[in-house]
Amino acid sequence: MRLKLLALLALVASLLSGCGYNQIQTNDEQVNAAWSEVLNQYKRRADLIPNLVQIVQGYAAHEKEVLTKVTEARSQVAGIKATPELINDPQAFAQFQAAQSQLSGALSRLLLVVENYPNLKADASFRDLQAQVEGTENRITVARNRYIKTVQEYNTTVRVFPSNMTAMLFGYKTKANFTVEDEKAMSSPPTIKFDGGSRPAPTPTGNEPAKPVAPVKPGAAADKPAGGALSAGY
Repeated sequence: MRLKLLALLALVASLLSGCGYNQIQTNDEQVNAAWSEVLNQYKRRADLIPNLVQIVQGYAAHEKEVLTKVTEARSQVAGIKATPELINDPQAFAQFQAAQSQLSGALSRLLLVVENYPNLKADASFRDLQAQVEGTENRITVARNRYIKTVQEYNTTVRVFPSNMTAMLFGYKTKANFTVEDEKAMSSPPTIKFDGGSRPAPTPTGNEPAKPVAPVKPGAAADKPAGGALSAGY
């Protein structure tokens, strides 16, 4: 009786393997790992933003609308519960994607405003923090590209025959992916020009912790924009 049971289990395992079960499991794990890295890099960016806003505010306090939009966009992102299950819910994933895109846009406008404040651009703490932001944006792009590729492989596996039959049997469904339009927007991370030249973003070397930034001293004189204040609604 035991031999028959073992033989039956071996037959079932062989059938599952031949029908793509193992491949589905492998692809699913790869998607989860890639998604975790995306969340990790987005969180790192969100952790850098408060210090960035604090430094900019010390020199350009009258750019209130731009600073407010960045803060509000970050709060909106923080209000979304980003979990591994989120990629199984297309509607929730779209909401997460829209919030991150809004934050990227607000951050880009903030960095553009900085161009009109030479004293701010010369601040060592700001320059160091800017390098961290640029590096994080690059890591976000790399992580998203990896996620897009792994999801494409997973979705193909659960859609094609005969593995699609196994996916239906065990309840595996396609996972949400980033849209092409959003990926184009993310392909060019924000940059700032210093002293007439472009400061390149550092090459990602891993998940380095954000460096602490010295707070701006109260009462610091606000820098005045070169050539007139830039409209906060830019």
